[in-house]
Amino acid sequence: MSDAITPTRVIPAGTPLPTPQPGPGQVVPWYMQPPPPPTNLPPTPGPAAAPPPGPIEVRVTVDLAHPYTEPEPTRWERLTTWLRRFGRPWQAIGGLLLAVVPVPWTGHSPVTTWAYTVDLARDIHLGYAYALALIPLALVARRILRHGGTLLRLWALAVTAIGGLAGAADWFDLITITTGVTR
Repeated sequence: MSDAITPTRVIPAGTPLPTPQPGPGQVVPWYMQPPPPPTNLPPTPGPAAAPPPGPIEVRVTVDLAHPYTEPEPTRWERLTTWLRRFGRPWQAIGGLLLAVVPVPWTGHSPVTTWAYTVDLARDIHLGYAYALALIPLALVARRILRHGGTLLRLWALAVTAIGGLAGAADWFDLITITTGVTR
């Protein structure tokens, strides 16, 4: 068993088997003595000029199985796209500024005037205050959602949202709604 042959390479089918390796001191049969170098050599020519380049061929392959898809928008891009449905940024900023800047002949802003009006309704009844605050807010929001935001609509939204809810809401309302205890 010790003289088993271990293969060292795979020979493809149909090729002749190689002759065995020559032993030490043996000359292989195909070995020939190289010819002696010539005594006077002609000068070697310089490098030959390269042939002109051939035409360049460009091939474009399109993968129809996996077409290019746009990357998903980020959360910030989705948020700004959603907000721009309601109006342009300059309209929103203008509406907020016009809502909080005091009216020259009254000395009060539209937001504080609306909050005062809703607060007077709160003195009559809590439900009146919330109705007076939320019904105009819902109407303005509905108008903006259906027809888009303009400077006037966004101004009305700011006034009804900020002023109405500030005049109607009180932190004690949570206790009143939950337990029924009033002040």
